[in-house]
Amino acid sequence: MDPELEAFIPLLPEVDMADPVNTRKNFDELAATRSAPDTSGLEIEDRDVPADPGVPVRIYRPRQAQGAVVWLHGGGFVFGGLDAEHPWATRIAHDSGVVGYRRAPEHRFPAALDDAYAVLTWAAEHAAELGIAPDRIAVGGHSAGANLAAATALRARDEQGPPICFQLLNEAILDDRHQTWSERNFTATPWNNRAVRVAAMDHYLGSRPATPYAAPARATDLSGLPPAYIATAEFDPNRDEAIEYAQRLLQAGVSVELHQWPGTFHGSQAILSAEVSQRQIAALGAVLRRALAE
Repeated sequence: MDPELEAFIPLLPEVDMADPVNTRKNFDELAATRSAPDTSGLEIEDRDVPADPGVPVRIYRPRQAQGAVVWLHGGGFVFGGLDAEHPWATRIAHDSGVVGYRRAPEHRFPAALDDAYAVLTWAAEHAAELGIAPDRIAVGGHSAGANLAAATALRARDEQGPPICFQLLNEAILDDRHQTWSERNFTATPWNNRAVRVAAMDHYLGSRPATPYAAPARATDLSGLPPAYIATAEFDPNRDEAIEYAQRLLQAGVSVELHQWPGTFHGSQAILSAEVSQRQIAALGAVLRRALAE
């Protein structure tokens, strides 16, 4: 493991997926201790996208933005939100807005996906109001949010919905079958391990069988999807399924950039003092700027 990251492991809180309410509280408290991000040059606005129920979004408008990223926060489908995501979203906020989707276990699949898709549709319909080009809308997310981004891309393709120009999948959870080497072997990795993964999908699905919209790795046809940037962490149970998804996208004729970050663990880019974290965040910003400028 990267020595700058390893030094922080004893300070990381336990993730107890058996107690979602307390886990949310602990996560929000940890997020609140982070230093305030630099929001200069950004217009920030909270909105509710009309849906049933309404979907909270936080819109970040950099000057001269031409496109938008519908960004979906992580948290194992259970925790995370607009405020907890704010420092992270601000740092990659070149043309992005964050979606506060409904969370499991109170709201199981497909509630979060419905929220994500409603925001995508709203952004496309209100492109002129938002000051963006309707063909310059991307989807992206971290962990569970990357699952929702991938599923949103699949659904938009299948339903001939709003065109998506790009998908960014960071440390994505994509499969409910728990059979990859990384998931079977990473049972004690920081923040995310096999037990956390299994509990997250159980909270999300409940008793419902998984479909490709719940677990995009189950999709048999990946053709016609938008170009992708897929990033993985070395010590992350999500690693192998994301790499396999990238390979399958390539085989289906979809352009993919795959970046496997050595020495990192799931969510370790939140440790901003580490040089590898700074490179990870810079890479995300660069790839979004490039994708939305094309």
